[in-house]
Amino acid sequence: MKWFNECNQEIGFPLKDWQPKKYPERVTIEGKHCWIEPLNSQTHAAQLFEAHKKAKDERIWTYIPIGPFNNLEDYQKFITDIANSSQEVQFAIINKKTGRSVGSFALMRIDKENGVAEVGYVVFSPELQKTTMATEAHYLLMKYVFESLDYRRLEWKCDSLNKPSQAAAQRLGYKFEGTFRQIQVYKGRNRDTHWFSVIDCEWDHCEKAFEQWMDEENFVNGKQKRSLVQVRENLGR
Repeated sequence: MKWFNECNQEIGFPLKDWQPKKYPERVTIEGKHCWIEPLNSQTHAAQLFEAHKKAKDERIWTYIPIGPFNNLEDYQKFITDIANSSQEVQFAIINKKTGRSVGSFALMRIDKENGVAEVGYVVFSPELQKTTMATEAHYLLMKYVFESLDYRRLEWKCDSLNKPSQAAAQRLGYKFEGTFRQIQVYKGRNRDTHWFSVIDCEWDHCEKAFEQWMDEENFVNGKQKRSLVQVRENLGR
């Protein structure tokens, strides 16, 4: 269907009674394998610093403008600064089995007037990477954005050379939109940025895929029978 104005110009579809949405809150959201809670230095910094130090190298810091951190004091200061920022809402990801922080991410570039946010500052420790817990953490955040906040769009952006991040975005259901060339200088080098997004009309499909993938029947001895991508494809549109 197409829409036209009084000048017979084609325009976008109408949004009846559209109102700006509320700003994300520093909420705690519980899942089966993990929960996410507001990030703060006192509770999480030491645990996260310890968790990240278990990595075999510093590759998690390569494609983001922060880190690596060589001492706890510097890392605590960083966590304090971002946790108190008015520009984003930071979350720690807590392993339900241990009660310890194993990663963090944020809602940033928040545009409540248009119902848009970006998930960023995704820094997962080895304990969290490539686990059901990691997938569930993203699911909890996405569900909050689309259902509790009623936003229309959630973005994912990464360095165009960051292949793992691109694969993660597409696995989670984000669609590639294009590349912004030479958009940033960080750590003394150029960055071209790939943009991905999920929009509100796609969320129901994404949510069903997440829930089917996380179902206990999809796992045998901790190993998945079907990948999240396969589950989503089998659901169709």
